[in-house]
Amino acid sequence: MTIPGFSDHTAHVNGIEVAFSAGGAGPPLVLLHGFPQTRAMWGAIAPALAGTHRVICPDLRGYGASGKPAGTAGYSFREMGRDVAALMTRLGHDRFALAGHDRGGRVAHRLALDAPGRVTRLAVMDIVPTHTLLAELRAEVAAAYWHWFFLAQPAPFPETMIGHDPDMFFETCLLGWGGARLADFDDGQLAAYRAAWRDPDTIRGMCADYRAALTHDFADDAADLGARVACPALVLYGADGAMARHYDVPATWAGKCDAMAPAAIPGGHFFPDTAPRATARALATFLG
Repeated sequence: MTIPGFSDHTAHVNGIEVAFSAGGAGPPLVLLHGFPQTRAMWGAIAPALAGTHRVICPDLRGYGASGKPAGTAGYSFREMGRDVAALMTRLGHDRFALAGHDRGGRVAHRLALDAPGRVTRLAVMDIVPTHTLLAELRAEVAAAYWHWFFLAQPAPFPETMIGHDPDMFFETCLLGWGGARLADFDDGQLAAYRAAWRDPDTIRGMCADYRAALTHDFADDAADLGARVACPALVLYGADGAMARHYDVPATWAGKCDAMAPAAIPGGHFFPDTAPRATARALATFLG
C-alpha cells in the first residue's frame, strides 16, 4: 500500500536498505510505525500533516520492505535510530521532528537521547519508557504484554510457532491492548500488514527486535537513567489501552523530558489506526 499522495523510495544507509515513503513540503517530520505494522500505518495521518511538513515514513529495519539483517545486535533501538539519522542525512535534513508509535516510539526516544541536536520535537505514542516497563514489571503488565517475552525466546521457537498461522498470531496482537476490532482497521492498511508479516524474514526480524530489547536496549537505557529529552515532547496514549490501565503514562515520562505535554486519544493501543483523525490533530497542534 502506498500512502496517498506520497512517493515510495529506498536508500542504502547504515549498512542496510531502508524503504520509505515521502510527501509534502515544509519542515521535515519523521513518522515511525510500531509492531506488527509497516509504514502503511500512516496512510491516513501522513497526508494530513503533509500540508505543513515534508513527511518521511520509513519501515523500521526488520519490518515491511526494509532490510532484515541476521543476528540480534542490529535490532537495538539505538541501531534503528541510526538508520533514521542516516536516512535524514542522506535526504539533506540535519534537524527534524520525530514521532513514533509503539516500537517506533522507543526508537524515537533513543534517537532523541543519542542525537539531541538533530531532533527538534519528539512525540511518543502509547508507550512507557522501556526501562520502566522491564525493571518494574508487574504481573498484570506481563500478562498484557506477554508477546515481549514470547517473541524474545531463542530462535527458531517463536518463528516456527508464528509461521504456522501468521494472520492468527498478529491479528491477536492487533485486537489486544485495548479491545479493537478488525473492522476498526483500514482494509488497505490491514492488507499491507498481512503481506509483510506473512514473510518469514519479517517474522524473524520482529523476533530479533524483541530479543534486542532484553539483551541490548535495557542495558542502554539503564546506562542513561538520568538522561532527559531536551526538545519539546508530546506523550500520546490510548485512553482505553493497556498502558493507561496499568500506568499513569504521563508520570512515567515526566522525569525523562525537560518539557512534556500529555494527551489521551480515544481507543486502545492502536489508536493511530483506529482514530487517525484525532491522532493527526494532536500531532498537528504539537508541531505547530
